[in-house]
Amino acid sequence: MNPMRNVRRVAGALAGLACAWLGLAVAAPAAFAVTHPTPGPAGYVTPGAPGFPVPPAEPPPAVQVHTVVVGGMPGWQIALIAIGAALFAAAVAVLADRTWAGRHKPATVAA
Repeated sequence: MNPMRNVRRVAGALAGLACAWLGLAVAAPAAFAVTHPTPGPAGYVTPGAPGFPVPPAEPPPAVQVHTVVVGGMPGWQIALIAIGAALFAAAVAVLADRTWAGRHKPATVAA
């Protein structure tokens, strides 16, 4: 067995772990960011300062939504995408089978 194949697998696994750690390192500072309230002259939080509790606002009035206006994908478009995907998969399967058959040695029958 070729030892280079094992080295490639280990290097690929290490590269994947390094990318995962890099993603965590980039996302962690934003996840732990907080703003601390600014104390006022008597040690309490002044209104308007960051961290001052704000009472919840009234909810906006309910809006009536019509499904026709909102949109969506018509059924004929979904069917067209499914047919196109099936044709593409069939073409790839035929090409892969022909490529495999071209490289495959035919079996010899013993007489």
